[in-house]
Amino acid sequence: MASSEGRRHHNLVPLAALISRELKNEKMEKPSVRYGCAAQSRKGEDYFLTKTDCQRVPGNPSSAFSVFAIFDGHNGNAAAVFTKETLLTHVLSAIPRGLGRDEWLQALPRALVAGFVKTDKEFQSRGETSGTTVTFVIIDGWTVTVASVGDSRCILDAQGGVISLLTVDHRLEENEEERERVTASGGEVGRLSIVGGVEVGPLRCWPGGLCLSRSIGDMDVGEFIVPIPYVKQVKLSSAGGRLIIASDGIWDALSSEMAAKSCRGLPAELAARQVVKEALRSRGLKDDTTCIVVDIIPPEQSATLPPSSPKRMSKLKSLIFRKKSRDSASKLAKKLSAVGIVEELFEEGSAMLAERLGSDSSAGVSTSGLFTCAVCQVDLAPSEGISVHAGSIFSTSSKPWQGPFLCAGCRNKKDAMEGKRPSGVKVV
Repeated sequence: MASSEGRRHHNLVPLAALISRELKNEKMEKPSVRYGCAAQSRKGEDYFLTKTDCQRVPGNPSSAFSVFAIFDGHNGNAAAVFTKETLLTHVLSAIPRGLGRDEWLQALPRALVAGFVKTDKEFQSRGETSGTTVTFVIIDGWTVTVASVGDSRCILDAQGGVISLLTVDHRLEENEEERERVTASGGEVGRLSIVGGVEVGPLRCWPGGLCLSRSIGDMDVGEFIVPIPYVKQVKLSSAGGRLIIASDGIWDALSSEMAAKSCRGLPAELAARQVVKEALRSRGLKDDTTCIVVDIIPPEQSATLPPSSPKRMSKLKSLIFRKKSRDSASKLAKKLSAVGIVEELFEEGSAMLAERLGSDSSAGVSTSGLFTCAVCQVDLAPSEGISVHAGSIFSTSSKPWQGPFLCAGCRNKKDAMEGKRPSGVKVV
C-alpha cells in the first residue's frame, strides 16, 4: 500500500557514503550510551529489553551496538515473552555475514522486517491467541534505527529541545490508511456494539476486537493484522540526544512534549522514573506503564544532558530532519552537525512484504551458493524458492528468477497477510 510514510527518500545521500565521508573528514568518536528503566504493572503484560553489549563482529569491542525494546502484550503475556526472547536473534540472522559497519546499517531495515515476520510466524504456529506491540531500537554510534508495530512509541528529544516522533501509531481509530488496508484484506472495522445497537469505544478489527492494525501474534483476529514494522533510521549530530521509549500506559496520559519536558535535566535513570510518575499523576494506574530513557552522549560531556534552550529550539524546528541534496551533501552535513540537527536516513512504513524486502537479484543467495528464504533463512533448492514478487502460478508477471526468495511457508504467510488466502494455522 502506497503511503506518505511508506516511501524511501531517494534524494538522500546513501547511508554508507555519508558515514564514510564523515568519518574521514571529522573522525567523530562514538558517543556513550546511558539508560534507565521504570515501570508500574497492572496486568503484568509489559516487558522490556535492554542490551548494551551486542557486537556486529564477535570479539571486536569497536563493533559494539545497543538494543532497547518494549513489548506491550495483550490477551496474555505469551507473545510479549516470546518476542522478547527471539526477535533480536531473528533480526541479526537476517543480516548477511561479513559486512562492514556502513553496509550493516544499510541492511538493517530489511533485516528488521524479516525478523519481525519470522517471529510472528513462529509464535502463531504455536496456536496461541496472545499478541504484543513492539518498539525495537538499535543504536550504533550516532545512528538510531527504530522498528515498531502497535502503539508503543519512541520519541527523540534532540539538543535544542526539538522533539521528533520515531514511530507511527498503528491504532485503527487514528490511522485511516491502516483502516483501508485492513478492510481491503478482508477484515471488518467497527466499534463495539452493545444492547440496542449502540456503538461504543474505539474502532476495532473484527473478529477479535483488536484496536491495532499491526502487532506480533493475535491469531484470533486474522493475518491482516500484520507484523511488518514501520522503520525509521536517523543520524544524530555530535550534540547527541535523548530517546524516550514507552508503552501506551505512558502515551495515553502524556503527550510527547509533556513526557520530554517532565524529565529534562535529569540523568536517564531518574528521568524514566519521572516520566512514569507524571503519567500516573495524570491518569492513574489504568494500564501497565513502562518507560526506557536512553541518553546518547558526546564523549566530552557528562552523563546528565543539560536543559534545552527555548530560543534555540525555535530556530531548529524548521530544520529538523532536513533532507540532503546530492550536490550539497558534504557542506550541509557539516552545517547540520554544527547546529545539532538530526538527519533522516531511511523511512519505510508499507505493509506489503514485497516492497519491504526489495528487489535485489542477489538477495537470498547464501555463501554456499544455495538460495535462502529472505524471512526464515532456511536453505532452499533452486526449484523451491518462490520470488517475493511473483504472482500466482498463472500470472504472466511472475519472475521466479528474481530475488529475494521465500520458502513455501513464508509465501503462504505473505499471501495470508494480503488477504489472498487463509493462514491455515488453527487456534487452540
